[in-house]
Amino acid sequence: DAPIIHVNGDDPEAVVYASRIATEFRLKFNRDVVIDLICYRRFGHNEGDEPSFTQPLMYKKIKSHPSPINIYGEKLVKEGLFSDESLKQKLKNFKDLLDDQFKNAKNYKPKIEWFEGTWSRYKPEKGKDKRGATGSDINVLKKISEKINTISEEKNIHKTIRKIFDARKKVVSLGHGIDWSTAEALAFGTLLDEGYPVRLVGQDSGRGTFSQRHSVLRSQIDNSRYIPLNNISKDQKKFEIVDSFLSELAVLGFEYGYSLVEPNTLTLWEAQFGDFANGAQVIIDQFISSGERKWQRASGLVMLLPHGYEGQGPEHSSARLERFLQLCSNDNMQVMNCTTPANYFHALRRQMHRDFRKPLIIMTPKSLLRHKRCVSEISDFTKQNSFHRVLEDHAYEKNSKLLKLENHNKIEKVVLCSGKIYFDLLDAREIAKNKKVVFIRIEQLYPFPAKTLARILKKYKKAHIFWCQEEPKNMGAWNTMRNYIDRTLEIIESSCKGVKYIGRKASSTTATGNLNKHLAQQKEILEKVVSIEN
Repeated sequence: DAPIIHVNGDDPEAVVYASRIATEFRLKFNRDVVIDLICYRRFGHNEGDEPSFTQPLMYKKIKSHPSPINIYGEKLVKEGLFSDESLKQKLKNFKDLLDDQFKNAKNYKPKIEWFEGTWSRYKPEKGKDKRGATGSDINVLKKISEKINTISEEKNIHKTIRKIFDARKKVVSLGHGIDWSTAEALAFGTLLDEGYPVRLVGQDSGRGTFSQRHSVLRSQIDNSRYIPLNNISKDQKKFEIVDSFLSELAVLGFEYGYSLVEPNTLTLWEAQFGDFANGAQVIIDQFISSGERKWQRASGLVMLLPHGYEGQGPEHSSARLERFLQLCSNDNMQVMNCTTPANYFHALRRQMHRDFRKPLIIMTPKSLLRHKRCVSEISDFTKQNSFHRVLEDHAYEKNSKLLKLENHNKIEKVVLCSGKIYFDLLDAREIAKNKKVVFIRIEQLYPFPAKTLARILKKYKKAHIFWCQEEPKNMGAWNTMRNYIDRTLEIIESSCKGVKYIGRKASSTTATGNLNKHLAQQKEILEKVVSIEN
């Protein structure tokens, strides 16, 4: 429904007039307007091109067609505004200016300083990948939970959603069993309360693709909206959440731009399923992964990409983790696959509390959103805790109800993994009752936490080291992780000379579309991990 103004490029006055109309229309009505500028390239693609190779008839016409400056100049002379000689002199003066500037350009060295204005508080140099101070006070967490999870009867929300909010308030109050969505809401709420705006844009993000978030509540009587996160306090910053079109290229591009001009805002883009980011690959390749290296433009954009193998088809399983890892170098961005709600909470808060900005790519869960083991204690969110790049096996925690494992020096298998498969491995080990296999989670895949991993692996002197993943061998993190892990083993002079792979075979598609085949593949992976043989 946008008006289109067609204008001839040979008529400069008409072009200016059309531009003014379009600008005034845009300002007055705040609507899109299109200028269809009809013109041509006199020299084809560039001055070194020969367009008559492919367009001989068109460029025969163009060569004989007078240029706009000749057409307009002749008009001005006829109208008596310029004499023929004064026009030629003006053209000569302008050409001389261009020639002069061209000569000077060879010796010109620009001084680019992007970190000005709103960016002046941030560091342009490479930031250090530290855990950071990202916890919150326990009383603040409970206060915010009370605010965002108490919904008055007047809001007339759905009875099922009311039960969800009551349950969230209860787990925070009791201090245990905090799930992924509750942790996310606490991260958003604490940031808003501390003075950081939050902007989340994605497909069905208000409700959450898996009906888990419920950031926007609807009255069952008049369909009016209520956003709990905008009702914490009078002094809080704004929480903005937008359900976007299925147009990943455009939307992700806009959010990347937003992150450039609002570094103090936690800007997030969420895909409905992780592989939907495929449609925005140009933005990821050209801007998110390389913008800082090419133009010194930093971005703190967060990409939330649901990822995990639950037996769904190829288009709903993989967020193409391998593609992001292939783009990683020079500390250009962060790639994570968290397994605890608390670690996700700290990752989001760390993004804002750092004195530099880097894009953050998070493989977010699907089935783990409601998994009984994928929960955190409220103590994990407090100031005594922070983001963990590597997490050790739950079995070694105090009061763990899992199978009691052998001492570190008797462990025969150390299985490194990331994301959802960790919980499948725990269940498989409980059934097999293998006390000599331990699981270590790499929560941050890049920048790779080599020092932390080295310190942990030193404890397992006799163990064989494996990498386990759900994705096919030519996908997922394997091809990137193997080099980092092997190098780490060299540094600590481990008796294990190289990491081995356990997972699906190489495949041309991310996942099978057959549930029975998926389950058979998953069973084979788990059996290999918990078997006695190395």
